[in-house]
Amino acid sequence: MKNAVIVDAVRTPFGKHGGSLRDLHPQDLAARPLIGLEERNGFDPAVVDDVIYGCVTPVDEQGMNVGRLAPLVAGWDDSVPGVQLNRFCGSGQQSVNFAAGMVMSGQQDVVVAGGVEHMSRVEMESDGSDDDLSETYFEHVDEKVSQGEAAERIAEKWDFTREEMDELAVDSHRRWKRAWEEGRYDDQIVPVETELAGDPVVVDEDEHPRPESTVESLSELPLAFREEGNGVHHAGNSSGIVDGASALLIASEEAAEEHGWEPLARIVETQVVGSDPVLMLTGPIPATEQLLETTDMEIEDVDLFEVNEAFASVVAAWMEETGAPWEKTNVNGGAIAHGHPLGATGGALVGKLAHELQRTGTDYALSTMCIGFGQGIATLIERV
Repeated sequence: MKNAVIVDAVRTPFGKHGGSLRDLHPQDLAARPLIGLEERNGFDPAVVDDVIYGCVTPVDEQGMNVGRLAPLVAGWDDSVPGVQLNRFCGSGQQSVNFAAGMVMSGQQDVVVAGGVEHMSRVEMESDGSDDDLSETYFEHVDEKVSQGEAAERIAEKWDFTREEMDELAVDSHRRWKRAWEEGRYDDQIVPVETELAGDPVVVDEDEHPRPESTVESLSELPLAFREEGNGVHHAGNSSGIVDGASALLIASEEAAEEHGWEPLARIVETQVVGSDPVLMLTGPIPATEQLLETTDMEIEDVDLFEVNEAFASVVAAWMEETGAPWEKTNVNGGAIAHGHPLGATGGALVGKLAHELQRTGTDYALSTMCIGFGQGIATLIERV
């Protein structure tokens, strides 16, 4: 079996909902990381065997297979194919895992993987909602709940308080601010040129973070999913709705050497699992456990973690069950701070870890995400 390596990883800044990216077509947003990879690594796009892009709402402007359209919009060779996939919030990370599998198997040598979600222009659930579930579904699943309600049930099961969730959220914003000010994101971000209300602008910074947040200020926000006094989650300790795209250049070691590329990391192992479709968001726990079992590793062997901050309780429960410390988790801020552009987030998280391994000189990093209707995904990478 061949080794699959991450040559480079980029993402756009994440624009807040209705923010500076609102007038940019989703296909143009999807193309920007591809252009960035080509500019940074100087390759002929014709060497790319496939483009795999995650997109959770693949309709309207994001429909028609955005994975094929993005390389065409980027001006890449007509011979470069592309495909769009949807594993809900895990779509971008699944793209990375599928790309790694194709390279490891020897079927392909160079694959670009990532995703896009323009949540300002293509609203969440535009392709369907819980109301569209068949009656037969409920012959096998006891109850229909929203992801927000699932997050509340996780908080109840693990006995988390609102103050604890707000503390995690505030720290996510503070970590993002420190990382941004120290330039930790500089090697990951590709600016986006667009127009805003008819005027040209360059978007080069995440727009969602609110580093001025405090536990006191968050305590004043109304609950989002339950009546006051009966829950813990609100807009301030849940992931932000944003616009963004990400992409990773993944290749075999042989292809990387042939093209003169110096990889950031090796993809060691991947995992995907199903979990309770009602509690829904606990999938990162078994995904992490199965990945570590497969690689014969312990949680202490991993130096860095990214756990998607869909809701604060998801990360807190994962840490409680796996024993991973907060000090190693989401060290540069997570989705509560920078936002969660659904199909793009997984690629951004794995890319963030590849760059952070290089910055810190540490060895192993693990990314994991919760997924709607009860799934979990995980990816383990090793610094090269």
